[in-house]
Amino acid sequence: MKVFIVGGGGREHAIAWKIKRSPLVKEIYCAPGNPGIGEIAECVDIAVEDVEKLVDFSREMSIDLTIVGPEIPLVAGIVDRFQEEGLNIIGPSKEAAQLEGSKAFSKEFMDKYNIPTALYDEATSYEEAKDALGKHNFPVVIKADGLAAGKGVFICEDQQEAEKALGEILIEEIFGVSGHKVIIEEFLEGTETSVLCFVDGQSIIPMVSSQDHKRIYDGDEGPNTGGMGTYSPNYIYTEEMAEEVDKSILQPTLRGIQQENMDYKGILFVGLMITQEGPKVLEYNVRFGDPETQVVLPRLETDLVAIFLAMLKEDLTNTEIKWNEKTAICVVLASEGYPGNYPKGREITGLSDVDKDTIVFHAGTTLEGEGLVTAGGRVLGVTVLAEDIDTARRLVYENVEKIRFKGKTYRTDIAAG
Repeated sequence: MKVFIVGGGGREHAIAWKIKRSPLVKEIYCAPGNPGIGEIAECVDIAVEDVEKLVDFSREMSIDLTIVGPEIPLVAGIVDRFQEEGLNIIGPSKEAAQLEGSKAFSKEFMDKYNIPTALYDEATSYEEAKDALGKHNFPVVIKADGLAAGKGVFICEDQQEAEKALGEILIEEIFGVSGHKVIIEEFLEGTETSVLCFVDGQSIIPMVSSQDHKRIYDGDEGPNTGGMGTYSPNYIYTEEMAEEVDKSILQPTLRGIQQENMDYKGILFVGLMITQEGPKVLEYNVRFGDPETQVVLPRLETDLVAIFLAMLKEDLTNTEIKWNEKTAICVVLASEGYPGNYPKGREITGLSDVDKDTIVFHAGTTLEGEGLVTAGGRVLGVTVLAEDIDTARRLVYENVEKIRFKGKTYRTDIAAG
């Protein structure tokens, strides 16, 4: 088989790393890819937003299966276009991708199908949003409606912070059209967990649990990021909790997908807050999470491509999906200044010094001459598998120290409990 991966970050590197292990696959292509992916696949210089060029490449190269990593092409309708051309692709339709593409759409979906989530209001103007604040206690969560690269969420402790966030989104338009509507949401207290699921339209099969660390600094301080590290399994996600989530969230979500006639053969990421009242949905993502993928896929023992093929045939329930019992931890190495402005082009060294069992997933890297340099906010994800969480933490941080670039930033409390 020829497999084509759309994307060029740490998540796509993890997908390529896993697919490389499939006996079903002979050739892997990735657009645009990155230097790490380039070691195991052929990188193609096509932007993820350029759907027509991606379609043309797949047709010309007789690609057997395409997997979409990031949300932007999914929300733009890449799956619909590939299907129009008779090309096999993993991902939800444009309509179904609105579960991530619009916070308002997803909240209305949850309301309609009685899926537990935070209380909320919608607003399209600063004054309307300011009035809606009066219905909520502080802290309050303010979200831009559309895609914002994981940075469109503000947790506001008081009126002043909330008004500042609303002004930035609705007046200054820092997120462009993605911020033409906002969601003002009840702040949920508890422990976050992430559940990635395989969905074939007829069934929803959860993967092993994980927990992301969104804030930039230790102790969950500072602004939100795309994710500074993650671990799997999440220690609070017990079998009893998994059963409750399946009953109250996953199955109602599947019913909603079916009743809305959504074409959904792809990955569903359910971001949860485990509250005293039970699990509630923080958000849906319609693709693999980043960096959750970097700890979930290393624990998968079943051939990922075989799972994808079963999804296309709506045959997931007849596919045995096995996971190993190890603990996986991923620590993200970021550029100084991230999630704000950050420098690029800083030399990366020490990758050859890491332990052979440590997996280094490239996220924001590029080649400059003969050397590897930084090219993004999140630069690398260092992943370790071990028999227990203490061993995994020790090993991952030992290897983090071996990798060097000026301004290297990372959290020291990933999976610390």
